[in-house]
Amino acid sequence: MTADTVSPLSVTQLNRRARRSLEDGLGKVWVEGELSNVATPASGHVYFTLKDDGAQVRCALFRARARFVTAPLRDGNQVRVRAGVSLFEPRGDYQLIVEAVQAAGIGELLATFERLKKALDAEGVFTNARPLPYPPRRLLVMTSATGAAVRDVLAVLEKRWPLVEITVIPVPVQGERAAPAMIAALSLLNRQPRLDAAQDAVLITRGGGSLEDLWAFNSEHLARAIQHSRLPVMSAVGHEVDVTLADFAADKRAPTPSAAAEQLVPDRESLAAGIADQRRRLAQAMERRLERDSQRLDALRARLRHPGEALDQSRQRLNALRLRLDRAAHKSLAERRSALAGLEKRLKNHRLDRRHRQESERLAGLSSRLHHAISQQLEARRARLTAAARQLEAVSPLAVLGRGYAIAHDTSGQVVRRAADTAPGQRLRLRLGEGSLSVEVKRRYKNPAS
Repeated sequence: MTADTVSPLSVTQLNRRARRSLEDGLGKVWVEGELSNVATPASGHVYFTLKDDGAQVRCALFRARARFVTAPLRDGNQVRVRAGVSLFEPRGDYQLIVEAVQAAGIGELLATFERLKKALDAEGVFTNARPLPYPPRRLLVMTSATGAAVRDVLAVLEKRWPLVEITVIPVPVQGERAAPAMIAALSLLNRQPRLDAAQDAVLITRGGGSLEDLWAFNSEHLARAIQHSRLPVMSAVGHEVDVTLADFAADKRAPTPSAAAEQLVPDRESLAAGIADQRRRLAQAMERRLERDSQRLDALRARLRHPGEALDQSRQRLNALRLRLDRAAHKSLAERRSALAGLEKRLKNHRLDRRHRQESERLAGLSSRLHHAISQQLEARRARLTAAARQLEAVSPLAVLGRGYAIAHDTSGQVVRRAADTAPGQRLRLRLGEGSLSVEVKRRYKNPAS
């Protein structure tokens, strides 16, 4: 038989026959291996790779079956799957169509973890949420004395807040002895009367590791001991992805030992920068307030006038009025005399006795009226001047002084208005109605002495 007499298969036909052969020939099988490349798209299906040291196979767990799977599907978990062997025809990929998944190896630990977590949560062991003192007066670090976790914690605390008093409680953090040792240490700390729940805190921590390495922190007895601790507890076990029952039972959890130290104490450099910023803002506010008060004081000083200045200005106005009055009187008298002289000249020019007599009489009458008018005007001006002088005298501080009051000046000439502005032993000058006195302050009174 040659190639010319055999009908060739298409790729689709080949893959279909291969799929049927795999499904009919192997049927359903149980396969154990490690999960890898787990993907859960929005469709609800789960795709992953099952592998061991020598090989790997693609797997598909469809949504209808996936909702019945309780084992955690995370990379690295060891599982057993019941599946049918098949082939994905479009790509020719050999795969397993998974129907059931069971935890195996470390997967069994995860199943135990989930069971304990669910039971303790139902008991209320995970209800702790007390606030930790910030920063604590004493920090009791429960961890391995030689591990990297204690070095990380001490380094962060020394850098951020060296004032905290640190006590390292050395305990094993791995193996069968770890959980009983941590429970005993926590019980001993809670019996110490010098420790105060409002000021002190406990940090339970260790570095990262496998699930088996961290299993001591999944002890249900340790979780209960943390829940009943009188002192507040922070847990920081493993890396950020690691979660233990101790983390759930603690009052607060940190993803890493270093992060726990950062959450427990403030950063002194940040606090110093904040204090410096507050000091700068306070100084600026004080400068602005002083500037406003200084401007207001200058404005008040500009508006304030000494009583002597007002008195001098009143005297000047009175003198000016007196000068104007004298000038007006002299001017009027001069004008009348000039008119009289003119009349006398005209009278002489006429040389008529009768006219002379008439003009003399008229002149005498005018002179009398003139003197009378001048006298009246002068009297009116004097009356106005006297009234103005009395008004000025009424508002004059000197008139007040004449009634028994005094004005106190300090040595710089400033008027003293309040007793609080003086000090015992200070020299003052008292201006009286007549004369002045130099006195010394013996004592100050808030109210007039009785």
